[in-house]
Amino acid sequence: MVMPLKGKRILITRDEKQAKEFADKVLQSGGTPVEIPLLQISCKGDEAIKKLRQTRETFRWLFFTSVNGVHCFFQFLGNGAIDNAFLADSKFAAVGRKTAQALESHGYQADFIPSTYSAEAMANEFFAIYPCIEEPVLIIRGNRSRDVLPLWLDKQGIHFQMVEVYETGYRFSEKDNLNAILKQYDLDVMTFTSPSSVDAFMEMKEVPVKNLPPSVCIGTTTEARASAFGLTNLLVPNEFTIDGMLKRMEEYYE
Repeated sequence: MVMPLKGKRILITRDEKQAKEFADKVLQSGGTPVEIPLLQISCKGDEAIKKLRQTRETFRWLFFTSVNGVHCFFQFLGNGAIDNAFLADSKFAAVGRKTAQALESHGYQADFIPSTYSAEAMANEFFAIYPCIEEPVLIIRGNRSRDVLPLWLDKQGIHFQMVEVYETGYRFSEKDNLNAILKQYDLDVMTFTSPSSVDAFMEMKEVPVKNLPPSVCIGTTTEARASAFGLTNLLVPNEFTIDGMLKRMEEYYE
């Protein structure tokens, strides 16, 4: 059996709840996952969630930009924080395949998925297919989400609302573990699955950038954030998924 990552030590920085799938795939490819979760995702509704409980408005489109957004939103539905009757005539846009699969796990199908898993592609391709979008629109997001979609909708003059259903925080308790690993200089590659994971890493790391190993970024947005901090030797997969990251690492070491 070919194991392209045999003997390679891979740093996994994503949220602890989501790290296991990534770590298992690294093991299957022969690598050694080094799990140091720098992010903590927690479901947390803002004031807009409370307003949804009282609204009678039917949203024609719901935009989900992450798996976390899907699960936290439907958690609020499940605990009665939101009356889900307003979803009866809604359509759903998912930023990527994993987000669409998360929707399916809650009994809903994505009506739109962009070819590239990014907010920019989501906005541009959606408008190309639906130039006369039905209103109003609901954007489900986290506290660190970028403003690409709301700015795009606002520019188009489209009526929309936003709700924050999860919060991304830094796990500073992992700072010592992170630096102990980095100072051993035996990592072969680091992985970043969001701009937030890059931010958390740079906030905590004590090793000079020039001494760091190559980094695999899940997409071009994460790559741009890493590059802005001076990280070099950045690898980006063709498909912006965990599987795509694994394939890119395997190609690199082959």
